[in-house]
Amino acid sequence: MKLFDVYPLYNVTPVKAEGITLTDDKGETYLDFYGGHAVISIGHSHPHYVQRLKEQLEQMAFYSNSIKNPLQEALTRKLETLSGCADYQLFLCNSGAEANENALKLASFHTGKAGVIAFKNSFHGRTSAAVAATDNPKINAPINRQHQVDFVSLNDVVAFEQLITRGNHCAVILEALQGVGGLDEPTSEFYQLVSKKCREHNVLLIADEVQSGFGRTGKFFAFQHHGIQPDIISMAKGMGNGFPIGGILIHNDLQPSFGMLGTTFGGNHMACVASLAVLEVIEKEKLIANAAKMGDYFKQKAAVVPEVKKVKGRGLMLGLEFEEEVGELRKRLIYNQHVFTGGSANKKLLRFLPALNITSNDIDLFFERLKNEL
Repeated sequence: MKLFDVYPLYNVTPVKAEGITLTDDKGETYLDFYGGHAVISIGHSHPHYVQRLKEQLEQMAFYSNSIKNPLQEALTRKLETLSGCADYQLFLCNSGAEANENALKLASFHTGKAGVIAFKNSFHGRTSAAVAATDNPKINAPINRQHQVDFVSLNDVVAFEQLITRGNHCAVILEALQGVGGLDEPTSEFYQLVSKKCREHNVLLIADEVQSGFGRTGKFFAFQHHGIQPDIISMAKGMGNGFPIGGILIHNDLQPSFGMLGTTFGGNHMACVASLAVLEVIEKEKLIANAAKMGDYFKQKAAVVPEVKKVKGRGLMLGLEFEEEVGELRKRLIYNQHVFTGGSANKKLLRFLPALNITSNDIDLFFERLKNEL
């Protein structure tokens, strides 16, 4: 048997990780400024995280959602405290795609409608409705295209208003800062207009915070930069620091019923402890403030690099845009400088998504190694 060959792989085999450092099977070290798609939020092998998981594994790893799990309640309370989202309910699942899938399903249940408004260059996952709401025809199979999704450009007020007045939509799904798409974002005025029009037309607003949530942009959620309140908030990547977990926050106006949503593994004991550990570290080490501060520092450093044409993003969800495509630059950074970075649908954008506890010295080192390859 062999692996189904869908991933283009770099010829590096990490076997150990600590902080932002990866060590491969040959003993070579690499600096991780990508965090495995923004997943590593508090650094690899953070001692508090490791200890919490060890302790839970010795007690109980899993049981289904047919029993009481106090860890779910504890996670709900900690999320409310750090996010400020007091008027919401929590449903736990396993990934960002599953979070968005449940968000869209819930919107359809609530409104009795099926249409979705999404945005160009979006990415919401690879499952049924989530991938249909993703603006990438290459990953949409014919079975996914049966969903009723209308795409509009970010900040296109006229086109958006024309769509939402049709009356056939259950949801608008919007990334406050596009991840895979290349770090484009709505203006505050546009996001507020979307929120207002959703209320007027009984359409649910889903804030996709899968990549931008858990402090990455300098606020707990990226939509909080824009002064709006979504109906549903989806989250995942940085939520578990590598342990698979996702979830949606559902406004109290939406009422649950038995069987409406469900999951086998979602909200299991290990996943809850992983996310609790992440939140505890974020709180204790003040990592949301650090993300904002280090984001500003990164932008200052980038401003004096002549080859950089534009800096995009917020907090530690950042990108450097160049005149040329960055695919070869990413390879040189890995093989020559031992630095991991990210790409996007914008082939000229180099993405920077490190752990939220990086320092200015780490950023200095990144720019030193980047300049070596420019």
